[in-house]
Amino acid sequence: MIAISSPFIGDEEIKAVEEVLRSGNLAQGRKVAEFEEAYAAYVGTKYAVAVSSGTTALHLSLLAHGIGEGDEVITTPFSFIATANAILFAGAKPVFADIDEKSFNLDPEKIEEKITSKTKALIPVHLYGQPCDMDRIMEIARKYSLVVIEDACQAHGAEYKGKKAGSFGTGCFSFYPTKNMTTGEGGMITTDYPVIAARARMLRNHGQKERYLHEVLGYNFRMTDIAAAIGLCQLKKLDHFNEQRRKNAEMLNQGLKDIKGIRTPCVSPAVKHVFHQYTIRVTGDFAISRDALREKLIKEGIAAEIYYPLPIHHQPLYRRLGYNDHLPQTEKAAQEVLSLPVHPALGEEIFKILSVVRRIVKEL
Repeated sequence: MIAISSPFIGDEEIKAVEEVLRSGNLAQGRKVAEFEEAYAAYVGTKYAVAVSSGTTALHLSLLAHGIGEGDEVITTPFSFIATANAILFAGAKPVFADIDEKSFNLDPEKIEEKITSKTKALIPVHLYGQPCDMDRIMEIARKYSLVVIEDACQAHGAEYKGKKAGSFGTGCFSFYPTKNMTTGEGGMITTDYPVIAARARMLRNHGQKERYLHEVLGYNFRMTDIAAAIGLCQLKKLDHFNEQRRKNAEMLNQGLKDIKGIRTPCVSPAVKHVFHQYTIRVTGDFAISRDALREKLIKEGIAAEIYYPLPIHHQPLYRRLGYNDHLPQTEKAAQEVLSLPVHPALGEEIFKILSVVRRIVKEL
């Protein structure tokens, strides 16, 4: 099976982990501090705060900005559920705006109609590795005095007009094994504001600034030095990983562009897409359904996945919470998207993917 994703772990990561294990300093320590400094420099922010996951990065970012009970946060319904759940964790209410048909990202033109006196923040998601229209989003945020928290969990190294994702507002990253770089589990918050960084550091460590002096209700959301050691190695390779993803995506684009009913990814000229996922649309013009195509690909040994088949506002949890929005672009995308392998571990497998797709089309 050609996997949809594959962590790229080398001898450097193994050696780095061994050194931490032999040191005896396994919890949050010097390696975490090194990783934070290196990651902030890479993204282009003054501070980075390492945490236990991308979900906890989102949760703590909201709390660090003082967002909670009675507040509303506008975000996309077309993302992994953690984006919206983090808003619930903070005690606030997720408000969903529809997506742009081409990029799958939050449509800035749909944001303003959702703003109320209770709106305190926006969480745009740089889905599949393509940054949102950050000029327009930041313009709206300034107009209404809103916090911007970027869900960049799929966008490590992605850029909007030459500026890294996660450097416009407060950035949140995930280092889960399927991401463009990994620490096994882990996350990062990036910011230019010392007060936000300080609050996040306190909240991740039981609410304490000093040992055994707990000022607020905090959490155990720390990163280990083991994870940070992996992250330091992965960060050095990230640009290479991303370039290989971009090359693989271009090969897929060229091989699929003339197939009726398959729409290859639409990439804005303003962005550097890092292809966390390579996601096509299987439209009504294709000879069979998206789901039928996926089944055929899996039978041929190609892991094709759907991210995401059920929008957040249609999830049972959110239905029970009273969400019944009709968001047509989101709902249409959920019926058409299909992701093909694009990760940097692929070599000749790219040609097999294209060959299989073309054979399937020919046999229809």
